[in-house]
Amino acid sequence: MTAAEPEGALTREGSDGGQMQQPSKATATELFEGRKHYVIPAYQRPYVWTEEDQWAPLWDDIIRVAESHLLEDMKPVASHFLGAVVFELMKSGSVGITELDVIDGQQRLTTLQLLLDAVEDVLSEYGQSEAAERLEELIANRQSAYAGKAQRFKLWPSQANRAEFVYAMDGAGTPRPEELGQIHGAHLFFKNEAARWLLGEPDADGIVPPGTPEERSNELANTLSNRLVVVAIDLTGDDDAQLIFETLNDRGTPLLKADLIKNWVFRRGVSLGADVDRWSRTIWEDFDTDWWREEITQGRMSRSRVDIFLHYWLIMRLREEVKAELVFRSFTEYARPQMADVETADAFLQELRRDADTYRGLGTLPVDTAAGRFRTRVIEAMELAATTPAFLYLISLNHALPPEQVERGLGAIESWVVRRTLLQLTSKDMNKLIVALLKSVSLAPFGTAGDAIREFLSRQTAGTREWPSDEDLLERIPELRMYRNIKQGRIAVVLSAVEEHKRARDPKYGAVGLPAGLTLEHVMPQKWREHWTSQPQLSPEQEATRDRIVHTLGNLTLVNQALNSSLSNRPWTDAEADGLESGGHSDRGKRSILSQFNLIVLNKEILDAHPQEWTDADIRDRSVSLAGTIAQVWPGPDEDVQAAARRALLVGD
Repeated sequence: MTAAEPEGALTREGSDGGQMQQPSKATATELFEGRKHYVIPAYQRPYVWTEEDQWAPLWDDIIRVAESHLLEDMKPVASHFLGAVVFELMKSGSVGITELDVIDGQQRLTTLQLLLDAVEDVLSEYGQSEAAERLEELIANRQSAYAGKAQRFKLWPSQANRAEFVYAMDGAGTPRPEELGQIHGAHLFFKNEAARWLLGEPDADGIVPPGTPEERSNELANTLSNRLVVVAIDLTGDDDAQLIFETLNDRGTPLLKADLIKNWVFRRGVSLGADVDRWSRTIWEDFDTDWWREEITQGRMSRSRVDIFLHYWLIMRLREEVKAELVFRSFTEYARPQMADVETADAFLQELRRDADTYRGLGTLPVDTAAGRFRTRVIEAMELAATTPAFLYLISLNHALPPEQVERGLGAIESWVVRRTLLQLTSKDMNKLIVALLKSVSLAPFGTAGDAIREFLSRQTAGTREWPSDEDLLERIPELRMYRNIKQGRIAVVLSAVEEHKRARDPKYGAVGLPAGLTLEHVMPQKWREHWTSQPQLSPEQEATRDRIVHTLGNLTLVNQALNSSLSNRPWTDAEADGLESGGHSDRGKRSILSQFNLIVLNKEILDAHPQEWTDADIRDRSVSLAGTIAQVWPGPDEDVQAAARRALLVGD
């Protein structure tokens, strides 16, 4: 098992310009002998090591060292280097025991304790009492004064892992199965591996461990207690613990930006005299769960959800661009004055927690609300997560904006996105646009955020920012190829919104929602030449025009997947389909099949108005009609504001 950094990297200048204390090598015996109690503070991340990445490689290294002392033809391996641990003496502790604050290396120390305890259990079970007793001294403080207290353990994990750790180490408590995670898994892994090796069972390659059971027991105990070496760094004194923490990683599990921020926040809390245990339970515990730490891919970058949230939250708060790699620095610069004392720090962290809860709940927002529609259409379908800082600003419980203003603001941004998407205009300036939007909104009177957003977007005149008008939609949508130029899911979202709008206008449709799994369908097939030839014969220019028109919005509709497969490249009418056997609907045209199974208003309009044919002109007319409906679903910019901005631009030129 290799170290995260070489030993030399650990000696450097301290915060006062003096030389940091020289690191020293330490074995498990030297780390844990005597009355010692290592405390992993509330601000440290939970235990995250895994079998594949850490436990199995560590066990292989341990066995390699132990067996080198059992084989006569092999040179004994003196020690194995595990990495670094950093700690400092706590300012106050229990009488008679040395309490140490773990700054870094909590993954290593936790693993060592679980490993020692698991092997001690196996040694005791198989009657190897002498070897077991040597390890027992490194696991627990057995003095009666510590019975039933946290100090009975040599190590005390952070809040998130305590119950599971106690259960693994001494069987206390009865956690639910879903509460048993990596702590329990590590203990069980080492216990099973130790039992297999000590009993002399062959490994996966059929190789039997050397030595007798007693010899194996002694060498395993010797290896665990005296041959596993760490670089121990004692920061007791004036060393900058935060600076050290920022530079160290555990093997295979690099620190998240959130881990650095958590460490900074809680050390700040300790310096202020805050109740950091309460902060751990009420503010940060949720951030350490799998949901927050899961990596999400956005574009070419994969980051944990918690890092993504903190990035967007800082942009929302600072109203300026924040580079992903500078999230930690930006957070500390912003948070330091916000956490001047316990009261302001509490308020600041409560606001962070409320916005985090809002962010976590985005996936459960009802789709019939402005916020739910925005999440579904803009962030998911249009893949514009860059709008999230503005989204969070509008729906934040910390801002408590009037609901009508929230709806107005989200509607304006959504319209801006949808209109520009349909006209295939760039969104490369989105990050800067959102920052400018937030700055503009922050200057508006409280409670007018939605109006301020509409006014801001209406004023944009740059090609990368302009909000397309109704005139722009009516003029350009009929001429633009949509299919394959815009992702199908985005076109489907637009047509679904148009469908909902049409249903809402007529009460006879009732409150029935859209069928699930709707897909795009070309009314005139892409392979129109197979059955849709016209008389008189089209010229090459007309054929080229049709090849473009079949992919415009007016020729696209929604059907369910099963119906999509049946429609295929069929002609429009039954008369034209006479003799056609394919697709399971003999002698039936596309219109007839669509009419039989149709549940969509968009399709009903086509069927009712076009019983005999569906032509190029019909496609153009429907494109214009759909553009008009889109303008109603997503109202455009304030015409007066936009006109004034354009006039000002001309005057400026």
